[in-house]
Amino acid sequence: MNQPHVLILGGTTEARQLASLLSAEDARGGGPGGPPAPRAPGGSAPVPHRLRVTTSLAGRTANPAPLPGELRTGGFPDAGGLSRWLTEHRVAALVDATHPFAARISRHAARASARSGVPLLALRRPGWSAGPGDDWHVVGSPEQAAAVLPGLGRRAFLTVGRTGAAAFAHLDSVWFLIRTLEAPEPPVPPRAEVLLDRGPFTVEAERGLLQRYAIDVLVTKDSGGAATAAKLTAAREAGLPAVVIGRPPVPGGVTVTSSPQEAADWVRARTGRRCTGSA
Repeated sequence: MNQPHVLILGGTTEARQLASLLSAEDARGGGPGGPPAPRAPGGSAPVPHRLRVTTSLAGRTANPAPLPGELRTGGFPDAGGLSRWLTEHRVAALVDATHPFAARISRHAARASARSGVPLLALRRPGWSAGPGDDWHVVGSPEQAAAVLPGLGRRAFLTVGRTGAAAFAHLDSVWFLIRTLEAPEPPVPPRAEVLLDRGPFTVEAERGLLQRYAIDVLVTKDSGGAATAAKLTAAREAGLPAVVIGRPPVPGGVTVTSSPQEAADWVRARTGRRCTGSA
């Protein structure tokens, strides 16, 4: 029996959770707690009906953690290449679970879905929201963040990813603590220290970081999720302003969910497979 093929455009915690949910489907049945699979003629062993799950990564992280299912690296340069891959590999469902700021691949996914006829779902973690005591300055791009920053502080904690520091490279009046998973791509600000680290981060640790480096302003993207939200709490406690770069919109006409389980259910509905379990 052919296995329905699902392609996950990954690189996020949510993508990993979805791959785990889909790959957890038991070959002997519909998944934990699900009904048993139909038996072959004569009552022999059950007919396997697991999903084939492929996660595609752009390849920007040197040593990604192992993923359930199959792994493809290198990304897709354009919508045409992704559309051809979907057709050639007989993909039944496409899930865009990339980073909320990966706007280009999200546009490619929407166009490739329209061209190939493969249904598309966007899986996005919820964004952050300002609360009582927050001093947020919401902007639309890293360039806009760089424009307002000098009026807010002189020692900035910059957490905008390894490609985002370039927008601040012309600022010589601000000192930066740049935290990224891997070394930032040049150019970078002339007065800066780079801290390579991976979340999740605690409020206590973030509080200590702000104090140790005498930070007086935070600059971040609205990435959402709990792993890196502690810096916002620490900044609020310290009374520091935060420049928050708003996320780009999901392409029009694309269904969006913030739940990996809902994404798994969506895949099930389009492949006729039960996809439940624990990620």
